[in-house]
Amino acid sequence: MKPIKVARNARQKMDGLALLRSLEDRSAAACWVDPQYREVLDAQNYGNEGARQQGRAELPQMDRETIAAFVKESIRVLRSSGYLFLWLDKYLLFSGDWHKWFPDLMPARLVDGAIWDKETFGMGTRFRATFEALAVVQKGPVRGADTWRDHSIRDLFRAKPDRKRHPHAKPIPVIERLIKCVTEPGDIVVDPCAGGYAVLDACRATGRTFIGCDLQ
Repeated sequence: MKPIKVARNARQKMDGLALLRSLEDRSAAACWVDPQYREVLDAQNYGNEGARQQGRAELPQMDRETIAAFVKESIRVLRSSGYLFLWLDKYLLFSGDWHKWFPDLMPARLVDGAIWDKETFGMGTRFRATFEALAVVQKGPVRGADTWRDHSIRDLFRAKPDRKRHPHAKPIPVIERLIKCVTEPGDIVVDPCAGGYAVLDACRATGRTFIGCDLQ
């Protein structure tokens, strides 16, 4: 198999799992994983909602087995005590099944989490969707104060998504702050599901080295 050529600080089109598997063990300070969850499509029928959700419905969907592989590979490439930031939809958040994704051979565990109030009024058969969750997972050995430098970050943040940027757009100022919180200038930050490349822009703004890709 030919080695994959991976660019730094650039957008590139490739499979995220292939990118992760090309990276060395313990080479990254932080990883961001923002999957397109199959549960959202199934539960909300995004493909039948018209133009407002058409962009999101057309994104490649990922089942739980695929996302679990992304999580496993992300933890592998993290350095000791590095952080994985994993975006969760509410269906997976409340089921709790995602805890099974952390591999026993590379100890990692949930150490914190936050809620993003998107200040929007989304779809829903019962509650209307207005938030996403961000799980904070640390690779072992789990350490606190010396790996998390900003202790004034709240676990609830509000920001409207920029849908013109990408259907999955995430708030860049929050990402910037978290990257500065857990990494140093020059550190590698990986995003294998880059979407609108918010993490790339945050790395450029903070002097970190970005490695990431997207299928589109």
